[in-house]
Amino acid sequence: MNPSTAFARVLVDELVRGGVTDAVLAPGSRSAPVALALAAAERDGRIRLHVRIDERTAAFLALGLAKASGRPVPVLTTSGTAAAHLHAAVLEADASGVPLLALTADRPPELRATGANQTIEQAGLYGGAVRWAADVGVPEASREEAQNRYWRSLVAKALLTARGVLSGDPGPVHLNLALREPLLPDDDDPALTGPWAGRPDGAPWTRAEAAVDGPRAERPGGRVLVVAGDGPAPRLGDLPVVAEPTSGTWGAGSLRGGALLLGVPGWLDAHLPDRVLVVGRPTLSRPVTRLLADARVVVETVAAAPRWADATRSTSVIGRGVGAAAPADGPWSRAWQDASDRVGAAVDAALDGSPVLTAARLARDVVAALPAGALLVLGSSTPVRDVDRLAVPRADLTVLANRGVAGIDGTISTAVGAAAVHGGPAFALMGDLTFLHDLTGLLLGEGEPSPDLTVVVPDNDGGGIFAQLEPGEDRHARDYRRVFGTPHGRDLVAVAESLGWAATRISAASELPGALALGGPRVVLVPTDQRAEADLARQLRKAAGHALG
Repeated sequence: MNPSTAFARVLVDELVRGGVTDAVLAPGSRSAPVALALAAAERDGRIRLHVRIDERTAAFLALGLAKASGRPVPVLTTSGTAAAHLHAAVLEADASGVPLLALTADRPPELRATGANQTIEQAGLYGGAVRWAADVGVPEASREEAQNRYWRSLVAKALLTARGVLSGDPGPVHLNLALREPLLPDDDDPALTGPWAGRPDGAPWTRAEAAVDGPRAERPGGRVLVVAGDGPAPRLGDLPVVAEPTSGTWGAGSLRGGALLLGVPGWLDAHLPDRVLVVGRPTLSRPVTRLLADARVVVETVAAAPRWADATRSTSVIGRGVGAAAPADGPWSRAWQDASDRVGAAVDAALDGSPVLTAARLARDVVAALPAGALLVLGSSTPVRDVDRLAVPRADLTVLANRGVAGIDGTISTAVGAAAVHGGPAFALMGDLTFLHDLTGLLLGEGEPSPDLTVVVPDNDGGGIFAQLEPGEDRHARDYRRVFGTPHGRDLVAVAESLGWAATRISAASELPGALALGGPRVVLVPTDQRAEADLARQLRKAAGHALG
């Protein structure tokens, strides 16, 4: 077989041996050898292949597959700008620790910097956003056994690095694949024998075991509050927990409306913790950020990887495990739970009192209406914040969001990818601009199963989150609509239907359970109003203050 074909087949074989079960590709010419090797592996039942016409969509689909499964997922592109379109998903995978494997086909070195068609400087394209990058040597028509060892060990290292087996720091890896013509196979037999064979027992070329760190020493006692951000979280006993929806501890005894509760200054001053234990990466709430920056509080951070979050630069102790946390202060902890209950009741009264179905109520009601075991993917603008502040936490849901760099791009594709491996009903809640930003994510590959995914879209005709932030203040009213509100004026039901998805428009809270029960693939559209949502957000903060006054 020709060198490019041999390399592609060895590459795919070693990916499968290393535990890869899903792969994503966007079509292209230079990447043809690897694409055909993936197709052959799919025919043999060794891998599940997902094909998308747009590289950005493909990348976020792979991100969703990897995020939900915890396994490395390769995404393959051809050369040139196709490789650049992976960058946003690579950045998200970097910040959120997702084992994404970027495979970018490239021209061989002799064609670089010559003006050759579709050629850019791809080596190191993603900079520091990847855990490791390799500009893979061009396959040659000689030294087969040496090349086989090189290729297989390279793939094994890429997978181990992406999984963070030795570092405890999973994330994206980039393999730049320089390929010479001929690019298409000269035989129909994909068997890898002789110099191209892998380990005879089917094992990966290189194995590794994670090092185990002992728990850190017990810290002094006192009043301890846990803040759980995006990412996995350990068991935390009976300490009060302010948890973001995408934390591993949301619903497991966490406080409802923690962000609202922390925003009530008088109450917080009277119930200030001595220590705050931070797990994961908190990013959603300004009140949480203010608490972590409070000089009266000792902040300790639990890091699952060598990198840790400390946006306020206030961490005094960093550890790899929770260790022996101090027992909860009973009366103080009960006061936090009681406050949470009162804030929740005030929130419910305000939401139920609204004459229209608002985006805020939608966030609360969607979470409450989902069946046990469901997957929920949240858009990284208003929806994830509304769920954080207003929903009753549920431990029986899997909640995901792209909170690594908190972009709105690729959210539909992320949800489709996550739904493909979830094994049950899946739902997504995202704003209208987030939805429009990734419409190609609705396009499914020919012959692929349709996901059981229902995408719920509160449509306020533009960038409604800005109405709740400083740009929404009256002094900016002259330019608000033009540069922040950005109305799109589209009928999103018609848009979804034009891309092959069923679509339903609802306007009353009583219609929501029935719409969610219809099954996917489906889009459920809920018209809302930017200014009304901003007014309601202010009312909810006041209601929380009155509940604790």
